[in-house]
Amino acid sequence: MTTHVTPAIVLGTIHYGETSRIARLATRDLGVQSAIAKGAMRPRSRFGAALHLLSEGQAHIIFARRSDLHTLAAFDLTRVRVDLAARMDRFAAASLLAEVMLRSAPATGHPASFDLLRDALDTLEVAPGVAVEPLALRLVWQLVSVLGFAPALEHCARDGAALPDGRPTVFSAADGGFLCGRCGGGHEGARLGPADRDALLAFATPGAELPALDDPHLAAHRRLLARYVRYHLGEGAALPALDFWEHRPWVPA
Repeated sequence: MTTHVTPAIVLGTIHYGETSRIARLATRDLGVQSAIAKGAMRPRSRFGAALHLLSEGQAHIIFARRSDLHTLAAFDLTRVRVDLAARMDRFAAASLLAEVMLRSAPATGHPASFDLLRDALDTLEVAPGVAVEPLALRLVWQLVSVLGFAPALEHCARDGAALPDGRPTVFSAADGGFLCGRCGGGHEGARLGPADRDALLAFATPGAELPALDDPHLAAHRRLLARYVRYHLGEGAALPALDFWEHRPWVPA
């Protein structure tokens, strides 16, 4: 059998039997794959501590012929991102990125999403506290966009018309972005003023200066992104990392 070797990031694991684990892996060359790491829970397992959440390494995968569950022959660990756990907001954002990847990345090679996830985790790991939440909004919007769900922010999502300048604009998660005055009339979507519309565009634009927002405005942008992700990526499934990140239960009310 052919062994495929590819850069990979651990998105999660579950116990399988008494001694094994099933790893969900984001791989650069093979997309998101499930692979059983036989004996991974034994004291002297060759996997050791390699399968920690968000660890990175070279995955050696043997593909099954008649199943979507493959065999993880080895995982050559190159990085354990321990500093993601140093702050709850970092860990919550990183977990959300992993959940989005797990839900929506294809089971075929998609280097752009893998590279973005890897770089996003690196960025979050060293981000100072004040920058974590704005960065999280940017990184999740970027991953959603790279996976094919980019919102329409510079023209109407329904008819492509120009958006009104200097006036509140409706953002519709169901339609996939902003609506012009004609399409947005009477719509129940979120109504964003010019400043918040500019902030959303900045969050979604790589390289743009991150907006400085107070806590209520950051919370509003979290809710907006969460609705968008649930509509386009959730498909009715539970998204616990998204819920945790959106509501921030570790912060006193």
